[in-house]
Amino acid sequence: MTVYAIAQLKMTDRAAYDRYQARFYEVFRKFDGRLLAADEHPHLLEGTWLFDKLVMMSFPDEAAFHAFSNSPDYLEISRDRKAGAQATVLLVKGFAPAG
Repeated sequence: MTVYAIAQLKMTDRAAYDRYQARFYEVFRKFDGRLLAADEHPHLLEGTWLFDKLVMMSFPDEAAFHAFSNSPDYLEISRDRKAGAQATVLLVKGFAPAG
């Protein structure tokens, strides 16, 4: 079942985050995920949004997401993400259409 990783980021050290971002796709493309959105200026329609960036990715299943997020290459670059931004990250299960 498809899962979606949604990250809401509040920048704390832009240079560190930029180092992470520069290497992200090189690591990400090794896995079976799709980058769906990465927006530093989403259009707020309702409520309050206290972040600086939203990132959405999809993976075929939860195992594929964990293979990416626990890979040695991602763990290495994620140090810069953690140094560069506070994050709220959600893993959301998709659903199969009724049939």
